[in-house]
Amino acid sequence: MTAPPVLSRNVVVVNDFGLHARSAAKIARTAKQARSGIRVVRDGERADATSVLELLTLACEKGSTLTLEIDDPQDTPVLDELVHLVESGFGE
Repeated sequence: MTAPPVLSRNVVVVNDFGLHARSAAKIARTAKQARSGIRVVRDGERADATSVLELLTLACEKGSTLTLEIDDPQDTPVLDELVHLVESGFGE
């Protein structure tokens, strides 16, 4: 059994194209700055936030609610950046 995340935040995908390859790459690039694991969860399905392919398998369209989870409290700034990225529509 895996330990629960140290911190999680819910966000809603707001951009019209949902989570597509370019936006998933932005999430993965940002998540790679973390010291430990970061996951994106949608409807119980978990994806490693550093993997574009895993993120795309979540099939997140506009309006999807995602939970971003971190394992280390020192990664809170990365979590905040990811929340901003999703809430801003990935800058698109």
